[in-house]
Amino acid sequence: MSTHKAAIIAKLNAILEHELAGVVRYTHYSFMVFGHSRIPIVSWLRSAATETLTHAHNAGEMITHFGEHPSIGIGELLETSQHDIHNILLESLQFEKAGINLYYQLLELAVEEKSIFVEEYARQLIAEEESHIGDIDKMLRKPGEIASVV
Repeated sequence: MSTHKAAIIAKLNAILEHELAGVVRYTHYSFMVFGHSRIPIVSWLRSAATETLTHAHNAGEMITHFGEHPSIGIGELLETSQHDIHNILLESLQFEKAGINLYYQLLELAVEEKSIFVEEYARQLIAEEESHIGDIDKMLRKPGEIASVV
C-alpha cells in the first residue's frame, strides 16, 4: 500500500470514529432537552444523529472499497453536563468544526494521491458539514440578528 493510500485509510478511520462518536453525542443531547421547544429540537438532534450515522456508514464503505479494515473504535465522547440548549449547540458546533477539519485533511490527501473518487467524496462531505455549521450558527443567533456568530 502506498504511503498516500495508507494515510487516506487512516484519515477515513479517524472520520469513521468521529462520526460514530457524533451519533452517541447527538442521541444523548436529544435525551437532555427540556422546555417549550423540546419537540422540534429533539427532532433536529435525532435527525443529526441519523445523518451522522450515514456519514459513518459512508466512511466505512470507502475503507472497504480500498480493501482495508474499518476501525471498531469510537472517537472522543464529551460529557460536560451542560445541557441547556445554548451549550448543546456550542458543543455541536465544535463537533461539526472538528469533522469538517478531518474532511479537509482527507481532501488534501486525495489530491496528493490523485484520487478523484476520494476527492469528490471529501468535497461532498465538506459541503454537508458547512451546511450543518451554518444551521447551528443560525440557531445560536438571537432573534432578529443577521450577522454570523461563528
